[in-house]
Amino acid sequence: MTHEEVWQAIEKFAVEHGMSCSGLARTSGLDATTFNKSKRWSKCGQPRWPSSNSIAKILSATDTDLHDFTKHMGHQ
Repeated sequence: MTHEEVWQAIEKFAVEHGMSCSGLARTSGLDATTFNKSKRWSKCGQPRWPSSNSIAKILSATDTDLHDFTKHMGHQ
């Protein structure tokens, strides 16, 4: 599981549920900018990973389990 795979999974998961990443965040009770591409890297170039809490919230909001989310990792 890589940084890129996790973020791609979030993007694909949002599309699968008919939303943008910001729409998925809002639906999940998160700030609309939580999953913005600009927040995926720190100013000094270090990767920022989504929190487990953020992942849990999108799973809850879409009534989906972790397995369904992770199936989006590593697939182009």
